[in-house]
Amino acid sequence: MIIDIKRIDPSLPLPRHETPGSVAFDLFARESATIAPGEIGLVPANVIVCTPPGYLLLLAARSSLPRKKGLMLANSVGIIDQDYCGPEDELKIQLWNFTKHPATVERGERIGQGMFVRIERAEWNEVETITGPSRGGIGSTGGYTR
Repeated sequence: MIIDIKRIDPSLPLPRHETPGSVAFDLFARESATIAPGEIGLVPANVIVCTPPGYLLLLAARSSLPRKKGLMLANSVGIIDQDYCGPEDELKIQLWNFTKHPATVERGERIGQGMFVRIERAEWNEVETITGPSRGGIGSTGGYTR
């Protein structure tokens, strides 16, 4: 898959898969940012990415972010649409500081990861009734206990 991408600051690396088995590529902070306790900061990821038709670009936290920095994605995951690809559409990572201390992200630090996910658009077929048994909601398969 060949993806059109523009770096805002060419001195920083392109997103990259860190190992041959990596399914997601790492994104780098374009500038340093300090996020106050309990606050959400937007950290620019230095790239504009043209997501190809039939895909979405999924942004997720790196697994070490909560433990090392006390930060997590404020919106759990980011979904980047195919038409978010204009000259001002730099990817930004929303980071929430869940600690009681300021958290700093340094320029060039890996702050998130992305992957392309194949999608299909739904066409709705509205029906009067739904058949099949109801499962009962959260924890209905026995995984949730109080």
